[in-house]
Amino acid sequence: MSLSSLKARLRERLRPVADWDGAAPALRSDFDLNPSATRPERTLRPAAVLIAVVETADGASVVLTRRADTLNSHGGQIAFPGGRLEPGETAVDAALREAMEEVALDPASVEVLGLGETYETGTGFLVTPVVGWLDRAPLLTADPGEVADIFEVPWDFLMDVANHRRDWLELEPGERRWFWAMPWRDRYIWGVTAGIVRGLRTRLYGEADEAVVAEDAA
Repeated sequence: MSLSSLKARLRERLRPVADWDGAAPALRSDFDLNPSATRPERTLRPAAVLIAVVETADGASVVLTRRADTLNSHGGQIAFPGGRLEPGETAVDAALREAMEEVALDPASVEVLGLGETYETGTGFLVTPVVGWLDRAPLLTADPGEVADIFEVPWDFLMDVANHRRDWLELEPGERRWFWAMPWRDRYIWGVTAGIVRGLRTRLYGEADEAVVAEDAA
């Protein structure tokens, strides 16, 4: 029952698309693990990412990218397809457009199930995760100016809290910046991407033990 159970849970637990409000406060942020850090007063720039959940013979997987090394910001990091909203766009519009531009994902192949928890980044973006379902593996092509690589990570791995760890960077002597990380094989998933995954896991399963999570595993 795994794939059908997962899809039903996503529909039930995610925020409805109609509830999207670009001005609503963030539910999670880079500051959650760094409560003593100064949180500047600022107007956040709206952005969206697509969490594309793909049906496979081995269960569900999630599409991720490695950003091009030549990008001015966050080059080489692991990310969901996504970016800032253009004027007049909703979060769903932007997430689907960016996925089409970055990895050639046909919007018509994506069944949007709902929204994850909004996330404030340290760089001043308010990111809305849009969760979409694909009933077959997509044919994807990376835009070389933005994406160095496209890969999929098993859903089960991302939802297993045993794979979630708190890592840190030392900004100055004695000053640490903490963040979520979930390394998978030779990929280091961390920062905003890992924080969004952590928020999605909590929204879907709360503090439930792994026996409950396993109902959706494959």
